[in-house]
Amino acid sequence: MEAPLQVTPSPTETMVEARQSIVNSFQFLEDWTERYQYLIELGRLLPPFPETKRIEANRMHGCQSGVWLVCDSRDGKLDFAATSDSAIVAGLIALLLKVYSGRQPDQILATSPDFIEEIGLANHLSPHRANGLLLMLKRVRAFAKAHVSDNLAEGGP
Repeated sequence: MEAPLQVTPSPTETMVEARQSIVNSFQFLEDWTERYQYLIELGRLLPPFPETKRIEANRMHGCQSGVWLVCDSRDGKLDFAATSDSAIVAGLIALLLKVYSGRQPDQILATSPDFIEEIGLANHLSPHRANGLLLMLKRVRAFAKAHVSDNLAEGGP
């Protein structure tokens, strides 16, 4: 059995607060040049991704850049780790992890990624990056669906 992911501690914000924090940060920045710089900085702050997890099975297919995404279930919550060889995509990963990592599967499934639209990100990504973001969201939801089923089978919530 592999060791659990090295992830940041459980989130201190609720999912609603995390989403609002993202919206507030983007609204504070005046233009998309500043917003892209902010995304790049967020990507630089991602926790290191274990090289042992950078394997084909964890690679996101359909993304133009290299993206690896893994999930670890701990205490009924899902911890995600991800990385990309693209600075902007790494920033997108950071946004998703801020909202979805460290949460219960049912919370993940109940939380819409509407903050992406609210900050205008969907309109400012290339078609390839927008597709990659959609694929990452789908993978996060797929992990959550699988773990909701696991929790129900084990008599969990």
